[in-house]
Amino acid sequence: MGVDYYKVLAVDRGATDDDLKKAYRKLAMRWHPDKNPTNKKEAEAKFKQISEAYDVLSDPQKRTIYDQLGEEGLKGQPPPGAGGPGASSFYPGGAHSTSFHFNPRSADDIFAEFFGFSGMGGMRGEPGFQRSTFGNEFFASRFGGVGSASSVNMQRPLHKPHPIENRLPVSLSDLYKGVTKKMKISRETIDASGRVSQVEEILTIDVKPGWKKGTKITFPEKGNEAPNMTAADIVFIIEEKPHDVFTREGNDLVMTEKISLAEALTGYTVRVTTLDGRSLLLPINSVIHPSYEEVVPGEGMPIPKDPTKKGNLRIKFNIKFPSRLTSDQKAGIKRLLGS
Repeated sequence: MGVDYYKVLAVDRGATDDDLKKAYRKLAMRWHPDKNPTNKKEAEAKFKQISEAYDVLSDPQKRTIYDQLGEEGLKGQPPPGAGGPGASSFYPGGAHSTSFHFNPRSADDIFAEFFGFSGMGGMRGEPGFQRSTFGNEFFASRFGGVGSASSVNMQRPLHKPHPIENRLPVSLSDLYKGVTKKMKISRETIDASGRVSQVEEILTIDVKPGWKKGTKITFPEKGNEAPNMTAADIVFIIEEKPHDVFTREGNDLVMTEKISLAEALTGYTVRVTTLDGRSLLLPINSVIHPSYEEVVPGEGMPIPKDPTKKGNLRIKFNIKFPSRLTSDQKAGIKRLLGS
């Protein structure tokens, strides 16, 4: 009988249309030449044979002739032993030939019918065919194959959804020191047979010292997969959690210290616990007025482009004035201030 198309597709002789489609989809993905760059010739041959088997068995007329006369009868050749007076009149070219002619569809067209694009150059019986860069790109994105997206020759472009954006709250101390975040996602994927399944995946985000709110971390094509569609990118956007002591202005850290009027006039020592846990004692001998600001160089946030350098720590003051003074207090202040 020549080639056994049922064995080629790994289906039994009673296979339904759905059985044939599932078998073709699985084998075409496995043996597509763009998926097999290291054994291209073998893959080309198998891919053509898989496509031809599906073409015959999925067509009721071709399948009937094939089941009765085999590959030879289907292609217009007398089956073995068919040349005598009792020769079958059913095979094309026989004594009472039908008008049927076997015109196999190209593997290119069949693949395009299933997946929305051909993924390669012409395959109508020539000894060798060319792979398009679009076919390469498809397998690179879906199956980890090789390929480049720099030059795309496509019949039907894959739709690219908008990125999926997620807020990533990070404490100021973690933004100061840097931290590794593990994010668990659940997404839908499509296997070679077209079956959709739910998978869980851990994404690792290395937050660098000094990163600012609004910084985006992109994981390409980690969204849900869908037919004729490229998976969306997942984007995490840094969000800064409020801190009890510090606020951030660019690369500077700003804090406000509450002091009494007496402390403002006579001197004050600021005690600061830094974001990395160090204790600083900062004596201030100047008169502290309401708009006074103490600047400590190099104690701010790391500068993202060069984390060895830091912004400044800026200390502002909230001076508590007395609600009222006695006559003696007012007189004493006047004497002390010389007015």
